[in-house]
Amino acid sequence: MASREAAVAGQFYSGDPGELRRIVGSYIRSPEQALEAKGVVVPHAGYMYSGAVAGEVFSAVHLPDRMILLGPNHSGRGAALALSPAGAWHMPLGTVWIDADMNRSLLSACSPLREDALAHRSEHSLEVQIPFLQVLQPDFRFSAICVRTVEYAALEALGHAMALVLGALEKPALLVASSDMTHYESAEDASRQDQLAIDRVLAVDPKGLYQTVLDNDISMCGFAPTVAVLIACLDLGASSGRLIRYTNSGTASGDYSRVVAYAGMAIL
Repeated sequence: MASREAAVAGQFYSGDPGELRRIVGSYIRSPEQALEAKGVVVPHAGYMYSGAVAGEVFSAVHLPDRMILLGPNHSGRGAALALSPAGAWHMPLGTVWIDADMNRSLLSACSPLREDALAHRSEHSLEVQIPFLQVLQPDFRFSAICVRTVEYAALEALGHAMALVLGALEKPALLVASSDMTHYESAEDASRQDQLAIDRVLAVDPKGLYQTVLDNDISMCGFAPTVAVLIACLDLGASSGRLIRYTNSGTASGDYSRVVAYAGMAIL
C-alpha cells in the first residue's frame, strides 16, 4: 500500500499537533443545524489567509465518514486525472486512510482516471483540508483526485462517474472541491470577477461555470475540479448552492491592491 507524508506542514499550517488542533478549533463554528450538502467548495491557501473560510464551510455541513476530495494539480506532474493510491497519508494530527473500496469503484466507473502517487506527492490543495476533517470527523475515509486538465469531456466523465459511485452507497458521502478564487488583482476587481463564477456555482451550473471562467479569464485555480463536482451534484439531485463566506488575503495582510480571494460554498 502507498504512503504519503505531509508536504506542507509547517508552511501552510502548523506542523505541531497541539498548535494545529488549537488553530483549527479557532476556525470551527457551531451552527444551529448542519446543512445536508452533496458537495462543498473550500479554499486551500495558508490557514492565516483562508483557514477561517474552510473552517466555516466544514462546520456548516454534515460531514459523513466517506468523502471524495478534488483539487487542482499545481505541480503539473502526473496524470490528467490522478487518483491517490490506496494507503496512508501521514499528517501531524495522525494517519488518515484512502478509501480503497471507493478507489476501486471510481477506477471502474471512470476510464480516464489513473492511480498516480506522483501528482499528489507535493500537492497542497487537498492536504490542507485534512486537519479540518480530522478534527470534525475523526473516522473519515476518502478518495483524493488531482485534476490537471480543463477538457470538459474529461471533467464530465469524472463527474458522472463520481455520482454513479456515490449514488450506489448505502449512506451519503460528500464531494469536496478545493479552489481559491481570483489571484493577484485588486480586491474590488477580484470581487467583481468572482461574483460571476460564484453565481454559476450557486446555480449548480457546471457548463456555465466552465464558460464563465474561460470567457472572463478568471484565475480560479480549482475551477476544473469544481466543474466535476457540480456535474456529480446535479446527477445526485442538487438544485441550489449557498455562499457561506467570501473574503480575500487583504484581510490578513492589509494589502488590498493585489489579493488572492477565497469563497466557501455548499451545494445542496
